[in-house]
Amino acid sequence: MSENTKKPAIVIDEVEYLIDDMTNEQQMMVNHIDDLSRKMASSQFNLDQLNVGKQAFVNMLKQSLEVPLKKVPKETVQ
Repeated sequence: MSENTKKPAIVIDEVEYLIDDMTNEQQMMVNHIDDLSRKMASSQFNLDQLNVGKQAFVNMLKQSLEVPLKKVPKETVQ
């Protein structure tokens, strides 16, 4: 590997660990951490969309409730 290419590493508690120096089990844990981080970011993205969508429906409902309701005359029963 050239000197300009940085080897894959992970920083934990401000200490950098090279992935190549880890055991297979440790590398698997790093893979799980990376995968979970991606899933958490994706979940947060989805949650942001859901919150915006919910707020839009709340705003639409509030707006529709501000419009005075037309009173429908009661029909006389014969």
